[in-house]
Amino acid sequence: MRYLPLIAALIIPVAAQAQDRAPILMDVTETHILPRFDKLPETTGALVSAALVDCTPTSPALRAAYDDAFDSWISASHLRFGPTEVDDRAFALAFWPDTKGFTAKALSQHIATEDEAVQSPEAYSETSIAGRGFFALERMLYDPKFAVQGSAEYRCDLIQAITADIDANAQAITEGWQSYAPSLTQPGDNSPYRTQDEALQELFKALSAGLEFTADTRLGRPLGTFDRPRPNRAEARRSERSLRHVELSLNALRDLAARLSFDYPEIAADLDAAFARAIENAQSIDDPALAGVADPQARFRIEALQLSIRDIRGIASTELGPTLGISAGFNSLDGD
Repeated sequence: MRYLPLIAALIIPVAAQAQDRAPILMDVTETHILPRFDKLPETTGALVSAALVDCTPTSPALRAAYDDAFDSWISASHLRFGPTEVDDRAFALAFWPDTKGFTAKALSQHIATEDEAVQSPEAYSETSIAGRGFFALERMLYDPKFAVQGSAEYRCDLIQAITADIDANAQAITEGWQSYAPSLTQPGDNSPYRTQDEALQELFKALSAGLEFTADTRLGRPLGTFDRPRPNRAEARRSERSLRHVELSLNALRDLAARLSFDYPEIAADLDAAFARAIENAQSIDDPALAGVADPQARFRIEALQLSIRDIRGIASTELGPTLGISAGFNSLDGD
């Protein structure tokens, strides 16, 4: 019997720790997730207004509004669960990678037939997902091929239809998150998450998948191989946003990692130092479209950036995950 107090002393803290997820879940939801989705429709609404005022592809105001709205999406795009995934909203906002060139085909088809779907937001939302979202808009604003296709009037209608569709998706995601947020902070019978640990697993998965996507897709696709680099596969290269997306993603994921590791100062310090190195590496690269992947010296810097991001993911998977008692699991980009 004399061992029972010792056993109780060992068990009770573990049980208490296992139940003490509420502060983390509330902090991440209220200060990381919701502010990002609150900002998104503000910037997409401004994008709609800019397109209505001047739909000229080279319009400085329209391009600036495009940049602001795209920044908002990239800063939230690692949160690929819940309302973000309903009705393929995330892909409707950002259909990339587009390995088959479907975006260009969809836009050309709209222009060639002067598709009347552009006159109705509801109708346009039912068109090919490849012809919607930020990457379709990038083509219309930055690809010279689309500056001369069809009539100027129809191209204007198409640009305005795409911006309106982007805004409608952003509004739907934000409204969805307002009602979905309690599912994360109050897991249980009325939530997709049965326990606090399941909700925490979702957040950790967002961190891990976000790091993986940035290292292996945002950087890995244009890097290709040393003998066969693929600069034309860089994300948003036409608007020269490729490197910017890496930095935006790192800053967003750094904030998420800090909140998930708040109770573990040593791990938090390791993660923050690793993020700082990666962001410094990104800022040292003067190549916004990652076109230098074919140049050995420039390529070395981009590979170093990729490795530094993988280092962050390594710390997350070997230090933070086990400490939280969770693992990355599958993510929404796995195709599973």
